[in-house]
Amino acid sequence: MSRPGEWTRVRAILWKDLVTEWRTRTSFNAAAFLAALIVLLFGFALGPDRVTAGAVSAGVVWMTLLFAGVLTFNRAWEREIENGALEALVLYPGDVRSIFVGKVLANVVFLLAVGALVIVVAGILYGLPVREAGPLLVVVFVLGIVGFVTLGTFYAAMASRLRAREVLLPLLLFPMLVPLLLAAVEATAALLTGDLLGNAPQWIRLLIVFDVVFAVATYFAFEFVIEE
Repeated sequence: MSRPGEWTRVRAILWKDLVTEWRTRTSFNAAAFLAALIVLLFGFALGPDRVTAGAVSAGVVWMTLLFAGVLTFNRAWEREIENGALEALVLYPGDVRSIFVGKVLANVVFLLAVGALVIVVAGILYGLPVREAGPLLVVVFVLGIVGFVTLGTFYAAMASRLRAREVLLPLLLFPMLVPLLLAAVEATAALLTGDLLGNAPQWIRLLIVFDVVFAVATYFAFEFVIEE
């Protein structure tokens, strides 16, 4: 993807997905409603005393993002399959991996918006010290969402032509996300409990390694997945 034309293709796919979602807002509304509902239900199920604990609240936030993100990944590829647009994109001259990069960037923007909503709702309902956590909390969420979106977009493309893709995507994706989920929850919990210089840095490093490894792996594997 060193040629300028490939980056133009990436920007075109990114812009198309963002404009389409901005006009319809179906995916965002569904994911936002589901995320707010899950946060609220966890509050009722666990009780206010338990959910305000750092580890529990961090787990609630990240599990909410995982469930909301699955809706996003499936919908991102459904738009391309409905009218045969995916086949046209694959056959268009150029590197097919630019499709993957554009989709990942669009899903990152989308899930960052959902994540911001989750943080605000959880902060209000549970009284979490979001402001006190500082910029490191933003870093953790960006790194976690980038890794989550990279794998989610890849596996959604793998399952996009299957009938039971809504069922297969979580089965394929969630086991691969265990290291990312562990690191993201532990880093978020450390920041919410005020442990800014304790365990948080080592979990942030694990998130960076996870993102780099799977970004490279999925980028080079996408060409074989999408042409199957």
